[in-house]
Amino acid sequence: MSFQYNEEQEKLRIWAKEFAEENILPIAKRVDDQEETSWELVEIMAKGQLFRHLMPKEYGGFGIVLLNLCIIREELARVSIQASDIFIMTILGAYPIIRFGTEVQKQKYLPPLASGEKIGSFALTEPNAGSDIAGIEATAILKGSSYILNGKKCFITNGGTAAVCSVYAKTNPSLGAKGISSFIFNAKSKQHGLTIKITKMVGPGAEYELVFDDFKIPKEDLLGEQGKGMRIALTSLDFCRVTVGAHAVGIAQAAYESALKYSRERKAFGQPLVEFQATQFKLADMVINIQAARLLVCQAASMITIGDEEKTVSRASMAKLFATEMSQRVVDDALQIHGGGGLVSGTRIEQLYRAVRLPRIYEGTSEIQRLIIARAILRGELGSNKS
Repeated sequence: MSFQYNEEQEKLRIWAKEFAEENILPIAKRVDDQEETSWELVEIMAKGQLFRHLMPKEYGGFGIVLLNLCIIREELARVSIQASDIFIMTILGAYPIIRFGTEVQKQKYLPPLASGEKIGSFALTEPNAGSDIAGIEATAILKGSSYILNGKKCFITNGGTAAVCSVYAKTNPSLGAKGISSFIFNAKSKQHGLTIKITKMVGPGAEYELVFDDFKIPKEDLLGEQGKGMRIALTSLDFCRVTVGAHAVGIAQAAYESALKYSRERKAFGQPLVEFQATQFKLADMVINIQAARLLVCQAASMITIGDEEKTVSRASMAKLFATEMSQRVVDDALQIHGGGGLVSGTRIEQLYRAVRLPRIYEGTSEIQRLIIARAILRGELGSNKS
């Protein structure tokens, strides 16, 4: 049992931190508050070969190590919400291909993602189906050599620029969850039957609505078996979920650093804010909570491997739940230290305050995580002093 990164992991953390600060931080404020996915940011990340960490070696990547993805995502989120989102949504869109795709599909779609020539996305959520995946209403009916897709997807990160997107629809609506299938499509293809709209959110980053109207998807772009889409979607979400915890830790770390800097510079009643015990207590609680969340994320990521994540789903849920809830508290305390200045639109802490709310909802709400954890307790997987 180790509570520290090994030598390679620490080198990766230092590299990711320096890369993010030198290359992404100078444009972070501008790109995070724009409403579209920034291709400028994609190109910077591609030059740094960040996307190669998301792909298997045989398809141009460095090999997928979940803990490494968490290390990188934390450092990205610390400086740019959109960089963090672009990074992880690419593997969330590609993971169904990595796990369930044919060799032809892997050879076609994965190498351009590894190089950063293309980015990925994951189109599951609908206006009437979020946590209830079985409730999706989009349909994909096979006609001749193509599936005809109709329906609407919402809150799709990278959705307007992703050339490799996994989408979920019912090929047999009468079967409910067992009638869901997964497909690959190109959101940048300008193909007839696809309308893309920008969705303006409270937090920074770019989200899209995708409307399909008799959109054609070739039969060869069906992922896995027809009717197995529910398992494909859940497997992909389970694998990537722990990285949301890392994202939240990065946000909290940024808020803490901002609060510490501000409290040293701002004076009240003749002394810096940091000299007041009330401020010190807030800073102490921030550090404790950030470190606890980071350890939960690292534990979960270390336990989860490709092909075996089903046994450790509850670990990822614990990390995601604790880290996102923790981050909300840390950012709120950090803003409190900034006082009224922290509420000024356009400031870093105000941006973080808007950004921190979303992770408690996407990729499984806090309520869904508690449900997963509770079920694991009832199965005897969690709760003993051995767990």
